[in-house]
Order: sequence, then structure tokens, then C-alpha cells
Amino acid sequence: MKKIAVYCGAVTGNNPIYLEAAKDLGHWLVKNDYGLTYGGGRLGLMGALADTVLEDGGYVHGIITEDLANKELTHDNLSEIEIVKSIDERKEIMLKNSIASVALPGGPGTLEEMSDAFSWTRIGLNPDPCIYLNINHYYDPLLMMFNRMANEGFISEKAKNTLLFTESFDVAGKFIKNYVTPASRKYNLK
Repeated sequence: MKKIAVYCGAVTGNNPIYLEAAKDLGHWLVKNDYGLTYGGGRLGLMGALADTVLEDGGYVHGIITEDLANKELTHDNLSEIEIVKSIDERKEIMLKNSIASVALPGGPGTLEEMSDAFSWTRIGLNPDPCIYLNINHYYDPLLMMFNRMANEGFISEKAKNTLLFTESFDVAGKFIKNYVTPASRKYNLK
């Protein structure tokens, strides 16, 4: 089964639109025959997303660190759960077990994990697309930052365009299906 790695908040945020989007994404995953790979938690957007996929009869693979599992944060009813030693190990397994990385709104952990996924794409370690679901324009400031990176010469426009910001699950789905892995970053050694 093809799985999509989803990164998102372990809280639901202040606006109910984020919780609704997590549930909508869960329905969309199952409807499109995708399994979910995620951080294994039971709280926040993470838990709501996993619950929705499971309620719809879908497959959920959770990957959680020992530290978080010891704090009783693990979702109890997943199709598969892996407990790993570190966040870095979790990130690596999530990327290897999925065909795309998707971010719903979240905090620093979500940003860090998606930044790694995209950075690894740039250096040839992640062949899969990275998508920010820009619910309620949550990721507009980040999109502005990527535009600034391109304008200031820290990333090419072509490389920036291998990253998608969208509010539409259907646009994200087409992006995943039509994605062509970019060539690894070339370095100017002058």
C-alpha cells in the first residue's frame, strides 16, 4: 500500500478549521487508497487524523520515539506502531515508508520535519514530493520566505517550485501523481 507521511500538530490550534482539515485529509487518504504514516500520537491534529483514517477502514502506521511513548502519548489502536530511539530515526523511517510528505498546520516540530524532508529532496536523499496544506493561509509566511530565498539567490526558482503550497487535497493528489524527482542539487565550486 502506498502511504503518505503527514506532519502536523499534537494540539488542534485555536481555530476549528484545522481540526476539520485533519479529518478531511483522513477521509481523502482512505478514499484515494493511501495509507497514513505519521508520528504515532493520540493527541491534537495527529490523533484526529489517525482516528479518521481508522474509522474509514484505512491503514495507519505510527512511528513514535521511546521518550514520547513513555509519556503515554502513543495512539493505542493503530494498524502498526513502531517505537524508535530518536526523532532522526523516526524522520528517516517516515520518509522511507511513504511516497510523499504532507504538512497540515503545526508547530516547530512540523516545520523541522518538513524542512528536513525538503532539504533531503534537494540533496538527493528523498525522491518524493513535499506539500504544505496551506489551510486558512497558515503557511503564507513560509511561502513568502521561500520566495525570498529564491529572490535572494539561496534557492533556484526551479527548485522552489518542486515544493507545493495548496489548500486543495485534489491539487495535492495531482502533484503527487505527476511529481518528477528533481536532480540532486549542483554546487558551484568556484
